[in-house]
Amino acid sequence: MSNLERRATATLCGGRSEVAAEPVRELLRSRQVALGESTRVRRLLPNLGRRMVGAWCFVDHYGPDDILDEPGMQVPPHPHTGLQTVSWLHDGEVLHRDSLGSLQTIRPRELGLMTAGRAIAHSEESPADHPRILHGAQLWVALPEEHRRVAPAFEHHPVLPVATGPGLTGTVILGDLDGARSPGTVHTPITGADLALAPGCDVRLPLERDFEYAALAMSGEAEADGVRLEPGSMLYLGCGRSELPLRSDAGAGVMLLGGEPFEEKIVMWWNFIGRSHREIDEARTDWMEGSRFGEVHGYTGDRLPAPGLPPVALKPRGRVR
Repeated sequence: MSNLERRATATLCGGRSEVAAEPVRELLRSRQVALGESTRVRRLLPNLGRRMVGAWCFVDHYGPDDILDEPGMQVPPHPHTGLQTVSWLHDGEVLHRDSLGSLQTIRPRELGLMTAGRAIAHSEESPADHPRILHGAQLWVALPEEHRRVAPAFEHHPVLPVATGPGLTGTVILGDLDGARSPGTVHTPITGADLALAPGCDVRLPLERDFEYAALAMSGEAEADGVRLEPGSMLYLGCGRSELPLRSDAGAGVMLLGGEPFEEKIVMWWNFIGRSHREIDEARTDWMEGSRFGEVHGYTGDRLPAPGLPPVALKPRGRVR
């Protein structure tokens, strides 16, 4: 997934000095962002009040949208560095192409995991013959220093492990949850899970006390630690929790995102993650000059040009504004 904003601003985040070391209940509201010609998303990270949750640094929630007579998702070829992208669907299909030659249709509850590493380009689109409803989330994971220049890679995992509890089924997307571990490659201690809450669910989900967490409401109405969540909202939960109370009267879908607080400070600008202005400038120049990132073959349309850099130097700073 790309950040398609024409006037990209730097997101300066990372470091542990501003991590909530104790449980909190900080409700994050989304902002509407256009994605291509016909898709609008709710951007929850980066947020004015919160930039990261563990290594999770970018979260878009979209749909459910009726795209029967629409082109659906149409994201032209664009570059990435220093991160992993996670494609996660509740409804619909997304066709992934990348500069490694990958061509993969991603369907509901299947993991599409792309590691950008030193450089990759990709496109995402709804297939020409696509299902009526499109609903899902696109997320980024920041890569730590020792892994952020790894070779690019793409993984598709159609079957994922499941953790269960009374009235709860949790598909483990990344990392592990309650003893179930995802096959997706990770480079930092992390958790990502899709939780299906049955009607009448009232459960306490075990957590890691050293992780910070957030709960993203995907569908239905749920309560996390007593806070009511509506679809498209996200509750930051802080650290120091050994369990999370979850309940739903009529049933709901919630994504749990968590991980060890990300120690490094990073610069996130447009679709690049680096550590300095110079790195970002070099990545932008390479993309615009057609080097380093390779080509995405098969997409009908032009690749996405990078916006201009801001007039001031980008500097890595803290996690919250």
